[in-house]
Amino acid sequence: MASFWFISAPLAGHTDWGGMLKTAQYLQASGHQVLWVSEPPLEGLISAAGVPFAAIAATGWAWLRPPPADLRGMNPLEAMFLRYRRALDSWLSEELIPPAFEAILNLAQSRGVPDLIVTDPFLSAVAFAAEKLDVPIAVAGWVAGQPLHEERLHAVQADLSRLSRERIARLKARFGVRGVNFSEGAAPAVQSPHLHISYFNRAWYQADPEPLPQTQFVGGRVDLPTTPVPQWLAEIPQEAPLALITLGSVFTGDLGFFSWAAQAAARLGMLPIVVLGRNPIAPEKKAELKAALPAGTRLLSWLDYDHVFPRLKVIVHHGGMGTTHRAAVQGIPQVVVPHAADQRAQARRVAQAKVGLNLSAHQVRNGQLLPALRAVTTDERVLANAQRLAAELAALGGKARAAELLTALAERRA
Repeated sequence: MASFWFISAPLAGHTDWGGMLKTAQYLQASGHQVLWVSEPPLEGLISAAGVPFAAIAATGWAWLRPPPADLRGMNPLEAMFLRYRRALDSWLSEELIPPAFEAILNLAQSRGVPDLIVTDPFLSAVAFAAEKLDVPIAVAGWVAGQPLHEERLHAVQADLSRLSRERIARLKARFGVRGVNFSEGAAPAVQSPHLHISYFNRAWYQADPEPLPQTQFVGGRVDLPTTPVPQWLAEIPQEAPLALITLGSVFTGDLGFFSWAAQAAARLGMLPIVVLGRNPIAPEKKAELKAALPAGTRLLSWLDYDHVFPRLKVIVHHGGMGTTHRAAVQGIPQVVVPHAADQRAQARRVAQAKVGLNLSAHQVRNGQLLPALRAVTTDERVLANAQRLAAELAALGGKARAAELLTALAERRA
């Protein structure tokens, strides 16, 4: 049997990517040695999932505070550069990566070197440390894209490209590695030369360039619940149409979004379920939100997807990959309002697959949530497309196929 490390940033959403944690559970149930590595805040979540956990002091991921300046008052180019620079700092910080690199090497010294490391797509420290340990990596939830050429970049993007390449060059020199786990081209990123696992299908990326051959599409399947039905859900009549409204765990401060979406769902005869995520908001703000929600709305901090998703009529969300994937495998129509980063790409792909709509913040403020919800829950083509996509994803094998691919790669090393 092979030994696997799964390493993620200390965020609940970074354990998913469509199936990362479920794949770890499947490998463990199959008799392999599995260890989840992250910072202490994730220990409770991973341990509750039945996967052994090892805490390290740092993973190299930066949890960024809100920008100090009002971006709307800045020169547009300066504001764009600040957004891109902050995104770069989150995964390629020259201050945070070295201690994470050392923490991973120290863990290998105390626990032994694994046969394979499965990584969150945004952990540069893992890419450097795995090369130093001579351990192959597999990237969970992210395709290996074609190299991007500099002439296709805007001026601001070209500046960030130069910065990222300079940082990687300095870190390679510092660690004494060649950078084999980074992509070439103008937009370097963590990239395995061996295996990238996407929990969608190729058609999901229909408008994107052909991915590199190490990308494997495994789709996903619905898992039956293994825990009792939550009491609050059991009290809701089975025939009640439910609308889930969430912004994940990061963008919980957008209280207007929650209230507007809940009001729109209630006007269409649905019972809203508003999930704030694990990032708490101030008590007075939560009280303010409660007062703005329609009667009967369930306001929660956390949600058991396995129980709730089979009962949903629609979901309104931010476009996080895990949430988007779960709605896709369940065949639920989606209204996506992206807030940052890859969420915009997920929202675009939801619209391209014709399983939902992609709304901008401007459209939300101008009252488009109500017609959007009405459209995706009544258009027979959208409903049929959602069911067809779910069937296509299930046919690819999901976590079982992902585990098969990872095992084959690990055993080549062993």
